[in-house]
Amino acid sequence: MYKLSIIFFLCLPLLSVGQELYCTVTVNSDKVQTTDKAVFIDMEKAFAQFLNTRKWTNDKFQPHERIKCNLNIIINSSPSLGQYSASIQIQSARPIYNSNYESILFNFADRDWEFDYIESQPLDFSEVAYMSNLTSMLGFYAYIILGLDYDSFSDLGGTQFYQKALNVVNNAQQSNRHGWDSKDNNQRNRYWLIENLTNKRMEPIRKGLYTYHRLAMDAFHDNQDESRKKIISVLQDLKNIKKQSPSAILVISFMDTKAAELVNIYSEGDIQIRRQAYNLLIEISPSRRSEFNAILQ
Repeated sequence: MYKLSIIFFLCLPLLSVGQELYCTVTVNSDKVQTTDKAVFIDMEKAFAQFLNTRKWTNDKFQPHERIKCNLNIIINSSPSLGQYSASIQIQSARPIYNSNYESILFNFADRDWEFDYIESQPLDFSEVAYMSNLTSMLGFYAYIILGLDYDSFSDLGGTQFYQKALNVVNNAQQSNRHGWDSKDNNQRNRYWLIENLTNKRMEPIRKGLYTYHRLAMDAFHDNQDESRKKIISVLQDLKNIKKQSPSAILVISFMDTKAAELVNIYSEGDIQIRRQAYNLLIEISPSRRSEFNAILQ
């Protein structure tokens, strides 16, 4: 298990001194034809500062407890001065007890983001009112990252943050921008992500985050096969929800985040447990069969 390594969070630029979040922001503007790249450098600094210096909770975080996350923004076009169309990859991780390993907790692609930005503009945000598509987007994912992290440390611990994220979605719907509404053609959007996270039928997945990370991964060093059995129960819940809701974004997101890690977890250990995990995984995510085959090799 400890052959696993994550280099994603190492040597990344533009980390700001933070409160709860320790977030790296990178902006790729290669698709935009302009000789003046200063605005994109300013974006990186401003977005990182917004996420890392704002107090998002009432809890006290020690510097080593801050949640590591990464936002990789690709600017697809700039229709006019100060207007941008972009896609964004959001990732966050949590440390695993008694190891130097960090488990990726969230890995999500949001491909439909439009925002306005002028260099050095103040980034105003309110949980209870829509201020801009820019800060609504950043605030929304800050709350999602917090919710998932809290869920992984205590049973349904992230509920308060999902409610805040839901408030952001409800307020942002007045903007008529893409990604905030159930009627968007793309069901892998912000609306459906928070709908799943606040949907009672999806609650076993949230409970599974606690079982997976706190009860299984944090105890992996002491009893590996027992931890593997605990994760089996999480996969069984995922399979059941997949049958009820085949297009559930929360199932898709879980597998996007955890597929590679699960292959590593079940590539060793009791063969019966490995076969059980393999059968569940190909039912949950059949398109990854070739990837999962490594479990039985």
